[in-house]
Amino acid sequence: MLCGRNILRTGAPNENEGARMSAIPTPAQVQSGKIASRVLREIVDLVKPRAGILNLCRLAEKKAIEYGGRPAFPCNICVGNIAAHYTSPHDDPSTIPDFGLVKVDIGVQVDGYIVDTARTVDIDGTLEGFVSATDDALQEAISMIKPGVRLSELGERIQNIIHSYGLRPVKELTGHSIARYALHAGKSVPNYKTHERAQAEAGECYAIEPFATSGFGVSETKNMYIFANVELDRTLEGMAEKLRLHLRQKYGSLPFASRWVRAAAKGVNIPDLLRELLKYKAIKGFPVLAEKKGRPVAQSEHTVFVSEEGAVVLT
Repeated sequence: MLCGRNILRTGAPNENEGARMSAIPTPAQVQSGKIASRVLREIVDLVKPRAGILNLCRLAEKKAIEYGGRPAFPCNICVGNIAAHYTSPHDDPSTIPDFGLVKVDIGVQVDGYIVDTARTVDIDGTLEGFVSATDDALQEAISMIKPGVRLSELGERIQNIIHSYGLRPVKELTGHSIARYALHAGKSVPNYKTHERAQAEAGECYAIEPFATSGFGVSETKNMYIFANVELDRTLEGMAEKLRLHLRQKYGSLPFASRWVRAAAKGVNIPDLLRELLKYKAIKGFPVLAEKKGRPVAQSEHTVFVSEEGAVVLT
């Protein structure tokens, strides 16, 4: 899960052309789903008190490659009131706490075909209602998916189920359509009732991800560890230009972590260069999102393919 859209289209189509030609998933989509499901299951089993978050993020990304895919975005492990966009920075000392909620969000791509999936772990068993709320909302939304269904109808159903647990949906965060090399392909799946008229179409792919909280919504923090390339109609100078070209070549339209970027020579300050690229809008950043009042947040997510008969759950 990543909020916002990636707007660089480098060397790849931005439409899931193979899927749109016929209402069955491509082999690459199926493979991506199997890999992501396996990685998520194995990482969730390791989410225990005092486990290092950096090690878990690295292991998830390593497993995605070992099993035949590539990370579609950095592994997100968000603790407690952190709702989204937390991946470990370099030398992150953070560990899994003894209690509360931990969200693990995995993205995998094979040949540009992306899936996105997440689960929430209730570490000490005291917040299981949060997990059940998002799990149930996700399953209900999936059961409704078919060509022609309004995405706002899914949002209304998600909202009603989360409310039935005495919780609130996180309205600032949404599910999203996915296309080849495009994690956010233009359509949103809200987590509450809206008046939008967009419909699901056969051959499309969606990440559906309800978020539930006892709080009042999320806001951006000052921390930012995930970035994505942006089209730039100018050439920069020096090391900033070299890094810009390197990032475009290596990651294209897909998000990357600051800890993935290493200096090839001594004396090169990567954090400073990333700030320079942000200044010139050569990259965009995804600030860590946290619940405004410090309340816990739960998330459940699957990627589904819209067939003529309904949802095909890829993850």
